Amino acid sequence: MRKTVLALLLAASVTPALAQDKTVNWKVSLWVPPAHPLVPATQAWAADIEKASGGSIKMTVFPSEQLGKAFDHYDMARDGIADITYVNPGYQPGRFPIVAAGQLPFVFSDGKKGTLALNEWYHKYAPTEMKDTKLCFAFIHDPGALHGKKKIEVPGDLKGVKVRPAQSTIGEMVKMFGGTNVQASAPEARDAIERGVADEITFPWGSIFLFGIDKVVKYHMDVPLYSTVFTYNIGLKAYDALSANQKKIIDDHCTPEWASKVTDPWTEFEANGRVKMKALEGHEVYPLTPAQLAEWKKAVEPLHASWAEAVKKAGGDPVAVDADLKAALKKYDAGL
Repeated sequence: MRKTVLALLLAASVTPALAQDKTVNWKVSLWVPPAHPLVPATQAWAADIEKASGGSIKMTVFPSEQLGKAFDHYDMARDGIADITYVNPGYQPGRFPIVAAGQLPFVFSDGKKGTLALNEWYHKYAPTEMKDTKLCFAFIHDPGALHGKKKIEVPGDLKGVKVRPAQSTIGEMVKMFGGTNVQASAPEARDAIERGVADEITFPWGSIFLFGIDKVVKYHMDVPLYSTVFTYNIGLKAYDALSANQKKIIDDHCTPEWASKVTDPWTEFEANGRVKMKALEGHEVYPLTPAQLAEWKKAVEPLHASWAEAVKKAGGDPVAVDADLKAALKKYDAGL
């Protein structure tokens, strides 16, 4: 009986607070298609927010660039075109120099641990670098590799090779080693390789199958070469209009735990692709020797210097930023 009375009293104390909250209808904009693992995971996240708010925060998820192009998603949150957006900071090279540290080669060894490290590290810098919006969380996909028609073992092997890079930093790496960059969207990538427009591609493992690229490549470098950094950003106008209770609910859904819940299905999808590829006939998944890996790491050092210069130009301290990132990588055992 006492437990029942206590439960009723607790319900009475919570319900009026929720009932007084003005109902808001938020738009969540993603540029990936509905079949992408991020879409159902984000829908589940949005449903949990609605439930926790007693229905006062309603969210509709719009995939497939319905509200705007992928390139524009940061500005869409800033301008209120959508209330939460899925941002690839690398789509605008130079605009977000600090977070670009996560785009450098050979930073992350693992998608899940890497997301925890990146998210913790970048929350310190986002209020300055992404001040027009509120960062919910930052994450990476499971590290991608080099796949192609030719076996690439050392940086010199890229000389004269046509590569479709995953992001701008990898594009710089290709140029640095004497290769040529081929611009093609993910859906266009298979055709580019099939027609000989590109010889190699940097891509996550699971997506190789998703886009049919496994049909046109044979060799796969078995090393976590790169990751791409992503963020979920909230429009300040939308966030500031919430009640204190609603803000807490949103904050409670922008935690490292939720970053994992939303992104783990994608991480697992990509990681499983590597296992699948290793078992496939007609494909060679090859490791690098310690000496070869050391050669790659040394060869990409100028990219780190370029990154540091860009951070300096933006008024940041690259030494401190890099030390913070290394500490987070060590804490979560996420580095390579």
